[in-house]
Amino acid sequence: MSGKQAQKVTWTLQLIEEMKVVPIKYLKKLVNTDDIWEVRIQSGNNIFRLLGFFDGESVVILNHGFQKKTQKTPRKEIHIAELRKKSYLNRRS
Repeated sequence: MSGKQAQKVTWTLQLIEEMKVVPIKYLKKLVNTDDIWEVRIQSGNNIFRLLGFFDGESVVILNHGFQKKTQKTPRKEIHIAELRKKSYLNRRS
């Protein structure tokens, strides 16, 4: 990831943090998952996704990131995020 791309990721995360209602363009719940959400970032022709989940009403735990190369979010990437969510929740209890 280049410095410019990292700046775009940071900018997007700050935008999500500051907005009361976040447009689906930036944050979307993935269907048929264990309540996994996707932060969507586009920098030029590169598409990045950060996957995670809500811990309470206002804390988002981002636990997996990848560069997206296909139209659909790969099931393998969602599975990694789901496993990490389960591990996080098990450690919390």
